[in-house]
Amino acid sequence: MAALAPTMAFTVKTSHVDRSNRVALHGTAADETTTFTRPDMSEIKEKACIDTAARMKQVQVPVSESISASGTVGVSYVSWPAQGKRISSIPIILLHGFDSSCLEYRRLGERLASRGIDVYAVDLLGWGYTQLDNVNDFSAKAKVEALEGFAQTVLGGRQYCVGGASLGGAAAIELASANPRQCQGLVLIDAQGFTDGVGPMASLPKPLAQAGVQVLKSIPLRSAANQMSYFDKETFATDEAVTIGRLHCLRDGWQDALVNFMLSGGFSPSAKVATIEAPSLVLWGRQDGILDGTEFAPKFVETLPNAELQWIEECGHVPHLEQPDKTADAIATFMQTKLPQSSPFPAAGVAVGGLAGVGAAAAAAASNLF
Repeated sequence: MAALAPTMAFTVKTSHVDRSNRVALHGTAADETTTFTRPDMSEIKEKACIDTAARMKQVQVPVSESISASGTVGVSYVSWPAQGKRISSIPIILLHGFDSSCLEYRRLGERLASRGIDVYAVDLLGWGYTQLDNVNDFSAKAKVEALEGFAQTVLGGRQYCVGGASLGGAAAIELASANPRQCQGLVLIDAQGFTDGVGPMASLPKPLAQAGVQVLKSIPLRSAANQMSYFDKETFATDEAVTIGRLHCLRDGWQDALVNFMLSGGFSPSAKVATIEAPSLVLWGRQDGILDGTEFAPKFVETLPNAELQWIEECGHVPHLEQPDKTADAIATFMQTKLPQSSPFPAAGVAVGGLAGVGAAAAAAASNLF
């Protein structure tokens, strides 16, 4: 495995503690030690998922003290170093959909790496296997700030391309819009970008929001969303896919984190789409039954200043899971031909060792329920 980009603020040391997949993580710039538990694969047969879970790590990244009093949070991710000759010096950060995890990229990550791309599939704060305890804010703003901290800490200020699927597209749009120097490319996969907020749930009293959120981890709802997500339901909309998609929901603190996000109002990407000048690739499953590609895909191409559209045939809402080879080919061609080569040094304006403004010590909705 190729070495990761230099870590500016933290060195992560991993050691297997026991058979429960617990990994001790130590931040050299802090006295705290957190314990990270990888997802339990004991009932999973899909090799790509098992391999992805085995690669999963967690790193402490800088955030505002309003998000966490310690000034850091643990962000989980999976990386696949480029194999053979790199086709781009710019890595890609992949963001999962609503209440999902980086396991969503279990089929795409390795395929992109085999095409010469450094890949980082990152969990959004509050979802996946990120830190849930001692965190005060799981809003869209906090999620984006944690992503900025991840890019600074793990990528060391290198420029990057960001990709997002479904609601992860909204997160990618917000990250790209807020960081034009660092973000050199945008990939949108059946993305949400023209709908802001989370609907009526944002105004519910907290007890009602908690009750509503609890339903989101139910097997019937997850199974229904799973069926809606694929074109080839017989092959892909399996019971195991449902199991994989709800593993993170069984973690302590999942419900409170999701309620916090819902009551915060959610992402607001619609006004930011037109501000992204970086080259953009819009991918859409031709048979998406959740987000109508005939409406939204052309709208992205019309609104983004520098975008191209590619349809993925015989595919529903999740091309990265249903057609990973076609998706990988499209992304690889885009990154090789459309993106500039990045400098090995941090981009201008990036504060080494932490996010600028944070300080020296710390610098759809249910459519992806599979």
